[in-house]
Amino acid sequence: MVRRLLAIAFIFVCTSVAWAILGGTILARTRSADGTLRGRVEGTWGAPQLQKAPTAEYTVTVPYEETEVVDGSKRRVTRTRDVVHSLPPGRSDITAALALQHRQKGLQWYSTYTVDFQGEYDFQNPETVAHPMRLAFALPAAQAVYDNLQFLVDGQPATAITANGFAYMTVEVAANQMFRLNVRYRSHGLDTWRYSFGENVNQVRNFRLRMTTDFAQIDFPDNTLSPVTKTRSGAGWQLEWNYTNLLSGFMIAMVMPEKIQPGLLASQISFFAPVSLFFFFFVMFIVTTIRNMDLHPMNYFFLAAAFFAFHLLLAYLADQINIYAAFLVSAAVSVFLVVTYLRLVTGNRFALREAGLAQFVYLVLFSFAFFFKGYTGLAITIGAILTLFVVMQMTARIDWASKFRASAEPPPLPAAR
Repeated sequence: MVRRLLAIAFIFVCTSVAWAILGGTILARTRSADGTLRGRVEGTWGAPQLQKAPTAEYTVTVPYEETEVVDGSKRRVTRTRDVVHSLPPGRSDITAALALQHRQKGLQWYSTYTVDFQGEYDFQNPETVAHPMRLAFALPAAQAVYDNLQFLVDGQPATAITANGFAYMTVEVAANQMFRLNVRYRSHGLDTWRYSFGENVNQVRNFRLRMTTDFAQIDFPDNTLSPVTKTRSGAGWQLEWNYTNLLSGFMIAMVMPEKIQPGLLASQISFFAPVSLFFFFFVMFIVTTIRNMDLHPMNYFFLAAAFFAFHLLLAYLADQINIYAAFLVSAAVSVFLVVTYLRLVTGNRFALREAGLAQFVYLVLFSFAFFFKGYTGLAITIGAILTLFVVMQMTARIDWASKFRASAEPPPLPAAR
């Protein structure tokens, strides 16, 4: 018995090493492909977008005095210098409509989106004299296309000059005059959309942003502001941020839902495979011991190979067909290998009922739990606890000492002819 357990353990360890190599290979291949393909996706569909609040700048000439030395004597002279003042919006009313579209490039899925942006900003000249003001509106991404880009100042079209990722406009503003900037565009981005009030900590007054999505799985990154209100709207959400007087260094952001990545999923399932095989071997050992059936370590070796076939086939089939179809085909092949093999070793009843059911639970269901992000650990834990309960009930009356003692007795000598 002990030698058989050691042999089975050796088979388990060797198979686990093979799974670790397979999982690492899949992960390296996936990351290598992503590093190449992401740049191509950004060049075609756009990069992650960060929209910054616009600013209004004006220059004031300020006199100052300094001492200069002329022919060995000092004298005070008055000079002037230009001081640039930057004004944040006094009021902001923004709408951003996000429409998600998953796109496949090579072996990877990417979360691209379309954003319809409209912003209304109020500025006021705080000086008692007129000033020309330069409006600076930051474009959210360098690698992007802006359709129907419009700038209006007090309802009139404004001509913008773009340079260094900004659109600049110059407006003549009377003393204490308030004016309004309207901006709108339609663009494409990738993975995240963000809105920033500016660098570091900023004071924001009379701010409102309404965001609509056509997807229900919304997520906000760490260190960002959560919406004040959330309302379901069709297949998505209507989110709103309202602030009268806010002081914050955080920004507003939305992360697009991700589609299941076949490579990453296959690698995760491969790394977890030893747990599935352990439970399967454990159940097989208990059941065969109870029924006085003798499975040789070579039988366990072929069972482990059939388990490994599932992960190997999934790793390369997922690149060619839908991940769900690849999972179904791989599981069917592995179960077929185990059942047809044990049918010849132990008979139809054990192969179909005990072995087939155990493989379905510990290989198929445990692996399928990885499709449900956030619930994988809980599902596997519940399965492990139920397994422990069933096995404890089945083996509570077994005299393990006699089982091990009987297996240690030497086999009878052959009868003399």
